[in-house]
Amino acid sequence: MRTPRRLIAGLFVLPLLSGCFAPSGDDSSASSGSGDGARLRVALPFAPTENYSPYGQDAMLLSRLGVTEGLTKLDANGTAVPALAESWSSENGGRSWLFTLRDARFQDGEAVTAKAVAAALTAAGKAEPAPSALAGVKLTAAAEGDQRVRVSTAEADPVLPLRLSNPSLAVFAPKAYDKKGTVTVEGTATGPFALTRIDGDTAATLDRFDDYWGGRAQAAGVTARFVSDGTARANALRTGDVDIAESLPVAQVASLDKDEVHEVDTARNTSLYLNTESGAFTDAGLRAAAREAIDPSVIAKGAYEGYAVPAEGLFGPALTWAAGKRVEATGRARATDPDGERITLATYSDRPELPETAQVLQQQLRKAGFEVKLEVRTYARLEGDLLGGEFDAAVFSRNMMLDTGDPVTVLASDYTCDGSNNLSFLCDRKVDKLVAAAQAESDTAGRQDAAMKAEAAVLGTDSVIPLVHLKLVAGIATSVQGALPDPYERTLIGTGTRR
Repeated sequence: MRTPRRLIAGLFVLPLLSGCFAPSGDDSSASSGSGDGARLRVALPFAPTENYSPYGQDAMLLSRLGVTEGLTKLDANGTAVPALAESWSSENGGRSWLFTLRDARFQDGEAVTAKAVAAALTAAGKAEPAPSALAGVKLTAAAEGDQRVRVSTAEADPVLPLRLSNPSLAVFAPKAYDKKGTVTVEGTATGPFALTRIDGDTAATLDRFDDYWGGRAQAAGVTARFVSDGTARANALRTGDVDIAESLPVAQVASLDKDEVHEVDTARNTSLYLNTESGAFTDAGLRAAAREAIDPSVIAKGAYEGYAVPAEGLFGPALTWAAGKRVEATGRARATDPDGERITLATYSDRPELPETAQVLQQQLRKAGFEVKLEVRTYARLEGDLLGGEFDAAVFSRNMMLDTGDPVTVLASDYTCDGSNNLSFLCDRKVDKLVAAAQAESDTAGRQDAAMKAEAAVLGTDSVIPLVHLKLVAGIATSVQGALPDPYERTLIGTGTRR
């Protein structure tokens, strides 16, 4: 079975930065008051780790800041809707799709043409490693005249419009690409804000792109600072040093004005993943014992202080269709007595609720008869051993819709024998068969039904124990209007965001 090559963008990698809010660059307009055109000041928890490459986790930063966009985007219901493409249609039994482009310009002034879009998608398809949205997909793109692009896949892909909404498949001007595969994103994207200055992994400056096809943004620009310390982000909002503080630790919420706290149900879960390939949890009976020992409500109320709800499965309340389609898990093994079985439970400290969650799990599992050693590190120090299967169990946070907005895609990547993000190292024939059947479904409702059958099969293996469905807690100053926190964690700043 393939070892997971890397975790999905935006899940874990979070360098420890200081909570410094000294000005970076020319930020003089940031103090110009609340009139139209004032710059926005934003504190983000995840720093760029790949020099703003669009093919890795940095793509999510660029998307949230309004720099990039692709042919499509996701609406609140997780449906693909127009972005750079104004319409599309399926051809050749779903093996190709024809996209008609809208009239738009790149931030360097050049027109967005079918040739430029095809070249951008071709470059993404050749990237190493491939963007997560293209895992297992061979994609080709070709211009059909000036305003139409035909995108083809080796096999029928009924969710290609969803796939193309992933920020890693954003489109950049031809001059952005070099022969080595590097993409220069400064001033070459198509979004309402252009990246104009980069200060290492601590800050970035964005200026309004006045020729944006969707209309002129109301803010003159954005000053973004990357601060891993959640307390520092909350303090900066409280003192007026920033206008938006993303992803606040729940422990900091009570210290803020209630009108500055904004909650959004997300597609993100915190779950316990059990290593089915080596160690204690190769025994299905011990996996069942772990599941029966765990009470997720204690974690929701304690570690998350009510800003999460006990998990009902892999797909939570942000996905409104899931509850009515859920299938009961069957075929679970009978729990066996742990009888002092020693296990190592790992998590990372970059998300402050996770170590506390792990401590609660340690207590619950000990009560059931396991001997539990905790391993808590920063993710940078944990990743190699985690991906190498060195731990019996791991607690981590995963946005189930981050890759494509398609529930089947995440099931394939996380729970099949060849899955690129399979942290339980699960290889189960029944699961693989049901996921394959779901992948063949082109009808949206039918695909959702098939996904829930596959979800039930995954849960039946006890390879993953969903703990809580998370709420996104953002701090937004009362002077700010039009911020766009969303369940898929792809947007934050748009044309109507202003102060």
